Amino acid sequence: MKKIVLIVLLLIFSTYSISFADSLNLSGEGAILIDADTGQILFEKNSHMKLHPASTTKIMTGILALELGNMKDIVTVDEEIVKLTAGSHIALEPGEQLKFEDLLKALLIESANDSALAIAKHISGSIDGFAKLMNDKAKELGALNTNFVNPNGLSEENHLTTAYDLSLIAKYAMKNDAFREIVSNHTYTIPKTNKKEEERYLKSANKLLYSNQKIDVDGKIVPIKYEGINGVKTGYTSLAQNCLVASAQRQNQNLIAVVLKSNGREVYSDIHKLLNYGFENFKKINIAIKDQFVDNIEIKEGMNPIAAGIIKEDLPASIPKNSLDKIDKKIFIQDDIEAPIEKGQVLGKVEYYLQGQLLGQVDVISTLDIEKIPPVSIFQLILSKWYILLIGLFFLYRVMVIVKRKKSRRRRRSLYKVPSSFH
Repeated sequence: MKKIVLIVLLLIFSTYSISFADSLNLSGEGAILIDADTGQILFEKNSHMKLHPASTTKIMTGILALELGNMKDIVTVDEEIVKLTAGSHIALEPGEQLKFEDLLKALLIESANDSALAIAKHISGSIDGFAKLMNDKAKELGALNTNFVNPNGLSEENHLTTAYDLSLIAKYAMKNDAFREIVSNHTYTIPKTNKKEEERYLKSANKLLYSNQKIDVDGKIVPIKYEGINGVKTGYTSLAQNCLVASAQRQNQNLIAVVLKSNGREVYSDIHKLLNYGFENFKKINIAIKDQFVDNIEIKEGMNPIAAGIIKEDLPASIPKNSLDKIDKKIFIQDDIEAPIEKGQVLGKVEYYLQGQLLGQVDVISTLDIEKIPPVSIFQLILSKWYILLIGLFFLYRVMVIVKRKKSRRRRRSLYKVPSSFH
């Protein structure tokens, strides 16, 4: 629980919205565009509205398959899997044996519902047990408005998520090399099995990867295929309507767009509009640079009274083009910093703002170790007050001289004094 709370807090304080578009005229009821590296929200529409995710659910199923499964395992299909299968499938048969890796690719490329069930049972032993794992992982990622009931996305009353939650899940998934490799491909061939004498040829429904069919995007007729697309997942049920999570990369920009409950091919137009908005209006830069000097910071009771404060690490951000000189920063240094301190110790932070919206923050750290001034010994104290000692010795000498002179005068008087018997 502590881990989940920490991750949620990090998400709250590291995910910032900097949208500057009022509307993109989207068909989908829920939508969001984020920077896949920083988590910044570049645009959103009803992003926290709970909706049915359809087969975009399989992004989470794929995450758990990669993290908990063994690609070399041989999975045996049972009758329950076949009985529960509806919608898209690869015609698995009871007793059929397939490599776990082939089931995973059927899940993410062909969007096979029977593969989802087979993966779930292989990992957890039951569909309900796997759904619990899905929900635990969702909470861990900060997807707090998500509830999964099954691993394939077939619509059920309580099987719900949001565009925002799906963006978090997809952001996490796309950092996994194996996941990213699978969803960037739109075809795959499953070899013959003990139950199938022919190979299975898979093809993705994500037409952003390959299709030359035309769509209308803001009055322009363009192919569905989108430059830079590298994933991730489509979804459709009659209740969820058309859903799509898309990832795209151009130069140093990595964007994730999510659209839920759109109409037909308009889901592709929506994705185009979102990604176009991101690539055309934003650029990725480091608004803070590692080791950049911030300020000289006072260190109390230190052998060195000053430490140079520098930026701990680069802070990348997606900002509107031509707005770099409009970024404001606020420097916060801790009060009453006392030695000892260590090199790299956090002494404060810098926050960066654009038009009053927080872009991000970065720590300010010390460039060196500073030891505490050691306690002063009596001997050191005396030495530090040498002038007082000198004056004291001088006065002592004068006293001794005066005393000596007095004694000498008494002695002389006693020698010259006439005895009374001589009178």
